[in-house]
Amino acid sequence: MSTLIAHLRSTVGAAHVLTHDDPATDLSAWEQDWRKRAHGRALAVVRPGNTAEVAAVVKACAAAGASIVPQGGNTGLVVGGVPDNSGTQVLLSLTRLNRVRAIDGANLTMTVDAGCVLQNLQTAAAQAGFLFPLSLAAEGSCTIGGNLATNAGGTQVLRYGNTRDLCLGLEVVTAQGEVWDGLSGLRKDNTGYDLRDLFVGSEGTLGIITAATLKLYPQPAAKLTAWAAVPSMQAAVELLGLAQQRLAAGLTGFEVMGQFALGLVDKHFPQLRVPLWQDTPYCVLLENSDFESEAHARGLFESLLETAFERGTVTDAVVAENLTQAKGLWNIRESIPLAQAEEGLNIKHDISVPVSSIPAFCEATDAELQRAIPGMRLVNFGHLGDGNLHYNVQAPEGVDGKAFLRDEEERINTLVFDAVARFGGSISAEHGVGSLKATKLPHYKNPVALSLMRAIKSALDPQGLMNPGRVI
Repeated sequence: MSTLIAHLRSTVGAAHVLTHDDPATDLSAWEQDWRKRAHGRALAVVRPGNTAEVAAVVKACAAAGASIVPQGGNTGLVVGGVPDNSGTQVLLSLTRLNRVRAIDGANLTMTVDAGCVLQNLQTAAAQAGFLFPLSLAAEGSCTIGGNLATNAGGTQVLRYGNTRDLCLGLEVVTAQGEVWDGLSGLRKDNTGYDLRDLFVGSEGTLGIITAATLKLYPQPAAKLTAWAAVPSMQAAVELLGLAQQRLAAGLTGFEVMGQFALGLVDKHFPQLRVPLWQDTPYCVLLENSDFESEAHARGLFESLLETAFERGTVTDAVVAENLTQAKGLWNIRESIPLAQAEEGLNIKHDISVPVSSIPAFCEATDAELQRAIPGMRLVNFGHLGDGNLHYNVQAPEGVDGKAFLRDEEERINTLVFDAVARFGGSISAEHGVGSLKATKLPHYKNPVALSLMRAIKSALDPQGLMNPGRVI
């Protein structure tokens, strides 16, 4: 492989090919996943600076028979972007591809490199007077290429859709090192198969996304946030329906948070001052984006909450008075995963179930888990508006988290995934499959669908070099 390393250095520059040959070089930032679930060893970390260099790297790896693991911000949760332990895989980091290529205000699009950090794209859009609505907890470090590769969701899917729905076109380097330029900003193009949708959500197993053309939206005139205590998950679903009726497209966020999840935030981040959580099983965070005025938005919110109080759907509520208070409420929601990490290792589930079935799913699965593992603690929160729950299981009080994962993860995953299947859901809503769920997919995915996926993989990556061991 020394010939390949030399070729890569001549292609992207020696400073951008990192190997273990230099004892002073620490590759752990690339070789270890964010949750520290896996730590591999790469042949090299290669950091190309543009699409042509990505294509040249892929061609060199294909000629040498070396598999490639593409990586963006390395914030994934399913071990889909780190190398294995063989020391033979090339980790291709895209973070140097970080330009905003163009903003087309008339077409409401922006064309960007795959390595752009999501928060930077939000800022660039805002500075141009527009909204790029993708928003998630890792936005300060995740990259848009990774968001597209995993079809990330976030807190505004209810109104704007997943990352797939925000993408109009892609630039992709194929497994053979060819460049497909599909960066059209067209909203209508009926000339055959939608190649874009093959690569969005493929987790780097079919090709490498190097750029994208994304949708922009007008900035709302006002954005208001409310925090409401609800007496049950069924009440939360009823509040969602009422909010959709009253706010229509203005409802841009609807998050549900269980009492234990909020209790962890209160325990580990007391400075955040979690409201209303101690006397209610669930709290809901709502966001209303209004294109008329703040007064209009506040009037709609107050009318909505008044009706919800009358129906018993809401038992208490607060409406943020300003942007600082609104950010504080959202910070509480986004701090739940961090509070979980402070509490100890846990078993994460990123699931989706039809919204109408969520109360029954939670009631049945909560009870089944408690019977299987008395004292287990359930961290249930997520994007109720689009049917996506982060249904996580924490070890019983005083039980070592590492031992709990080792001894119980397989049993708990099977129990939860079987319940998801019974309720017509999916075992991966927004985090992807990666390697953590790859062996589970055959048990819960339609066999015809899997056969079609394998055929696509074989056709586009016949050598099997693109992120092997992931998805299928």
